[in-house]
Amino acid sequence: MSNPLQGAQFVLAAHRISQLPSDHGAEVAFAGRSNAGKSSALNTLTAHRGLARTSKTPGRTQQMVAFSLPPLIQGEGEPPLPARLIDLPGYGYAKVPEALREHWKQEIDAYLHQRRSLRGVVLIADIRHPLKDFDRMMLDFCFATHLPCHVLLTKADKLSRNQAAQALAALRKEMAASDTQATAQVFSSQTPTGVEEARDMVMTLLNTPRP
Repeated sequence: MSNPLQGAQFVLAAHRISQLPSDHGAEVAFAGRSNAGKSSALNTLTAHRGLARTSKTPGRTQQMVAFSLPPLIQGEGEPPLPARLIDLPGYGYAKVPEALREHWKQEIDAYLHQRRSLRGVVLIADIRHPLKDFDRMMLDFCFATHLPCHVLLTKADKLSRNQAAQALAALRKEMAASDTQATAQVFSSQTPTGVEEARDMVMTLLNTPRP
């Protein structure tokens, strides 16, 4: 099966949302804590080992990084639509100054509220740990603003298949109890587990009109 994300290319790294590519087209943002495996997930999904930087030191992504994708084919007579992936700064673990953490908090908030080409969020969470406050805030925001959110429970290779299934069921139960209408799956960049499902979901999000 061909990989629709394989054509991803680095475009730029932005310190502010005003520096991002023109707010036209469709993009999916990847968000998550700094140690949840976000860069590895991006590299695996795009089949581009060096696309997003990975490091043994969490928190290396300290800018909003834009990657272009092959344009989306629209209806007959309509021009192709620009498509992008946006890697948001890792949050919650990075050893950065408080002022920089506050800056990124404000920029991420502004990006989520103002970016009209944003079609959905892929939230990266370590399957071995309960959701953190940041994860729940992101889920609540997406639900409140009718923005689709898909959770990748990463590092599933660290658990048995039964343990991973239990973790996924527990997350879905928690989201249902809080009336959070997000989707979720298990994922591993190492095995790889759930990669095709995640790629399909990213493409579904890109092709979902903004409410």
